[in-house]
Amino acid sequence: MNKKEVRKHRRALTLSVLLYVFVVMLITGIISMVAVNILVSLDIIPITVEGHPEPKYVITFLTLSNLVVGVIVIASLNSLTLQYVNRIIDKMNRLASGDFKTRLSFGAPLGRHPTFNEVSNSFNKMAEELEGTEMLRSDFINNFSHEFKTPIVSIAGFAKLLKRGNLTEKQRLEYLDIIEEESLRLSAMATNVLNMTKVESQTILTNVTRYNLSEQLRSSVLMLESKWAKKEVEFDLNIGEYTISANEEMLKHVWVNLIDNAIKFSPKGGIVGISVRENADTFSITVLNSGSEISPEQQKRIFNKFYQADESHAAEGNGIGLALVKRVAELHSGNVSVWSENQTTAFTVELPKYLNV
Repeated sequence: MNKKEVRKHRRALTLSVLLYVFVVMLITGIISMVAVNILVSLDIIPITVEGHPEPKYVITFLTLSNLVVGVIVIASLNSLTLQYVNRIIDKMNRLASGDFKTRLSFGAPLGRHPTFNEVSNSFNKMAEELEGTEMLRSDFINNFSHEFKTPIVSIAGFAKLLKRGNLTEKQRLEYLDIIEEESLRLSAMATNVLNMTKVESQTILTNVTRYNLSEQLRSSVLMLESKWAKKEVEFDLNIGEYTISANEEMLKHVWVNLIDNAIKFSPKGGIVGISVRENADTFSITVLNSGSEISPEQQKRIFNKFYQADESHAAEGNGIGLALVKRVAELHSGNVSVWSENQTTAFTVELPKYLNV
């Protein structure tokens, strides 16, 4: 429903209430006049010399009757309004207390009105989003605790073996490599969480400079050499030479996250493609990899914080990286999209060439 239709339905609801009051008052007036004639015929209201009912008695009677009817109308409208207001407040309190399964619905006849449908639909959508976020948060805590515990246990275990001594040089170097790898894994997870916390609270983009975007992409690939070399992943780079106005540090996190994901979900010996396309006012940067596809349902949620497309959690990750990518793109007045078909997945970040900050 568009905004024009929403305003139309709300105006119609207001006019319906006013029409209800008007009709009630009109009927009250007619009944009052009939009652006056009856009272006159019964000699309860005296007649003047001219043969008309005594005005002061008529006015007093009409005033009292309209006052009584007005009170009844206001009381009924107030009771009806409070009934629905109390229902909304009760549902909101339940939602605030953590009952994210609560839903709002109105009974007939107001429940069939588009405006009340809009209220209930908006509330229910909010409750569903909170329920989904709470589930993701719980999963995130469980998964993140596991992700943190695994490298810590590994580091502690191999440190103990090194402490005991009696190891060959090969074993010692192997254990040190594992400790280094697990330490870097912990550092990457902590960095993503800290970066997400930072950009979530940021509304104004700062530290914008003009720098070489292509060089930053190449540097990001080199940073992850240990990962792609281990999987024998090859790179197909088509990035030319471009400069961009942006927060260099923030965008570095974007490229590292996207390239890291591409390596992670590529098969051994797979190919990761990185390309930059220059448009009239924007750059489109695409990171592509072969491997398992992301379903359309997962694509709708993949940029949500805490969400992991790999529900088996076989791959490393904590559901923060893509949420961070999206937020940084938005801070740069850009956007990020995903395409996944034919055993190929591509993430495209579109950013303006220049920023007015």
